[in-house]
Amino acid sequence: MAARLDGSSHDRRVRVQGRPVDSYPQFGPEVERGAVHRITVVGDDVLRRRCQEVTAFGTTELSRLIDDMFATNRVARGAGLAANQIGVDLRVFMWDITDDWGVRHVGHIVNPVLDEIPSEDRRLVDESEGCLSVPGPYRVVPRPDRAVVRGRDKDGAPLVIEGRGYFARCLQHETDHLHGRLYLDRLARRERATALREMAEAKDGVLARRAELAAKLGK
Repeated sequence: MAARLDGSSHDRRVRVQGRPVDSYPQFGPEVERGAVHRITVVGDDVLRRRCQEVTAFGTTELSRLIDDMFATNRVARGAGLAANQIGVDLRVFMWDITDDWGVRHVGHIVNPVLDEIPSEDRRLVDESEGCLSVPGPYRVVPRPDRAVVRGRDKDGAPLVIEGRGYFARCLQHETDHLHGRLYLDRLARRERATALREMAEAKDGVLARRAELAAKLGK
């Protein structure tokens, strides 16, 4: 998921894997360890396939995948990234996002499943949304303002993450990716076509900026 258009960031409070911590570096250890990958874009088949369940936990390969996702998300200035956005069709996504109340959320989840939130406990919110696999355009997309996702961490420990506001939107957006869906699928046909034209015009510039930041970070 692309970061907010306003670029707001506070980092006054931090929750890592859903738990509060005293502090967390701007570039976490995952970013330092990880390698930057090409981000898949509209038209790549892997974005349209339902991702496979992870069956092996605590492996070097899974840890490396998550580190690489963090590094790739950082150079793209994203809020979250799913594994198929770097070409790996496994049910994994990560996030590094500051919510509407100034809390920074950092983490990853494996084999996530969204809870069905009762209508009386949520409301539908129209807000601008972008995607790293749709470089450039943002569009207003209605989504519930609360999300609860259940899964496991990379070592197999159970994990429950709750988000509200823009963080809830991020959790839903990334879960969509693992089902082979993009935010474009939630748009009317004409609006989707316009967004794709905007992407075609903006794509080269966006990718150049990502490459420039990767070089500055030694990635």
